[in-house]
Amino acid sequence: MPPPPLNRRDRLAEILERDGACCVWCGRDVGTDLVRATTEHVVPRVKGGPSWLENEVAACARCNRQRGNRTPAEWLDECAARGWDPSPATILASLERLESAIEERGGQRRARRYLDSQLRRLRNRA
Repeated sequence: MPPPPLNRRDRLAEILERDGACCVWCGRDVGTDLVRATTEHVVPRVKGGPSWLENEVAACARCNRQRGNRTPAEWLDECAARGWDPSPATILASLERLESAIEERGGQRRARRYLDSQLRRLRNRA
């Protein structure tokens, strides 16, 4: 049975504790008042990604906004090309957690194809 849903603020606090207080895309510290932290869906909602902790990472508002409709693999490449310090390991871990959660809970048919393709791309990089 899935854990009870958390509100957005509590989910962000849990994500920051789990992954650290850095933007997963650019590496900036999001634990300050200077850079606003947001929850970023690794598998976007529009692609069927759920608002589960397993599918969310911390990102600064700038990166969250600029990612747009790029896949995680595409945006990791773009961030690296910009000279930022993205965290492919954190993205891969999130995708793997989501894969396990979907296996356990079921559902999320729309997200599965997208999830599988991103897992293949990121695992092939390692």
